[in-house]
Amino acid sequence: MDFKNVSLYQPKMEYRRFGKTEKNVSVITLGGMRFKHGWTEPRHEIPQDTLDECRDTVEKALVQGINLIETAYGYGKSETVYGIVLNDVLKVPRDSYYLMTKGASTTAADTRKLVMEQLETLKTDYFDFYAWHGMNTLELYETACAPGGPVEELLKMKEEGLIKHVGFSTHAPLDVILKAIETDLFEFVNLHYYYFFQRNKAAVDLAASKDMGVFIISPNDKGGKLSTPPQKLIDLTAPLHPVQWNARFCLSHESIHTLTFGLPATCSFDLLNGIFPAPAPFAPEDKKIKERMDAQRELDPYAEYEGYDMLHDPSGLNIPEILRFRMMLKCYDMREFGLYRYNMFQEKDHWFPGNFPTAENLQKIDTSRCPQDVPVVELIEETHRELYKPKEKK
Repeated sequence: MDFKNVSLYQPKMEYRRFGKTEKNVSVITLGGMRFKHGWTEPRHEIPQDTLDECRDTVEKALVQGINLIETAYGYGKSETVYGIVLNDVLKVPRDSYYLMTKGASTTAADTRKLVMEQLETLKTDYFDFYAWHGMNTLELYETACAPGGPVEELLKMKEEGLIKHVGFSTHAPLDVILKAIETDLFEFVNLHYYYFFQRNKAAVDLAASKDMGVFIISPNDKGGKLSTPPQKLIDLTAPLHPVQWNARFCLSHESIHTLTFGLPATCSFDLLNGIFPAPAPFAPEDKKIKERMDAQRELDPYAEYEGYDMLHDPSGLNIPEILRFRMMLKCYDMREFGLYRYNMFQEKDHWFPGNFPTAENLQKIDTSRCPQDVPVVELIEETHRELYKPKEKK
């Protein structure tokens, strides 16, 4: 492909205005989290197979019409390999794509230092989009948005032209996301929202009311490990692949502008064309699939109880997520996804917090906040039996 004339290609991609940023971004973003050897140190040494994979991925993405590339300082080698491939290997004109990266420094001085390092690593003079990365708790929100803090420094760098647009990414509870959006400090937000996790719809709507860009994180991987779906899910979304239908579900909301596809690790480019034209609102055939999907929740008497009234339970259990994994297993046969995500709970980590239900933790559950007809302790125990895998001793 002639990357000097990338605008001459007319793939089947679609584009949406990314809120008040006024940038027309492809509805599919190329994510950069999962390259081969991506997490091994040192971060700036790139093995040949990592370089080859990145080059191949970027080439295919550009041919597909993807014009937004996303990475982060926290993604190991990702920024380094993108910098090499985009500028030295493929020599892609900088004005032919948008570049998003992220960082999570907690002081203004460290924020500026990190951004300058990232500019050098990615071999660019500016970032189109820069997000404060992982605003996952109230404490992190308060740190990032404090007067004289990291976000204020990012906005200064915007005035200097080093950053074009400032946003934030988040895995936080809904109330924290809403607080961050309400500050009016940000032009875009990266958050989770997809068929199997619709909790953040209120945040999507609030962001839309403020004309913010809305970027959906990991709809295929964290959205249900959809690239390797169970047969039941394949049958329910037919004639579409689950990846395609979930993307169409997200894009049926006009206020959602782009979905990150963590290619090539979690999804094939071959599935992209089945997404388009993306209906907004839903097309009749998509509604029929949604009706079939929704009906599956009637198979289990407790599937509709999501447990959000038990957030911050004294047990430390992430009860809404446990119940979500149970529902996906019982109603959609999504065991592989449940095994994958359930065993990622981390007691002291803000990216995916949650204790496991030991006998001691089970006794701490405050059942008074749960409807009397929902045996929440038994449901948690059942999920643990089905999905827990003890870690192998080293």
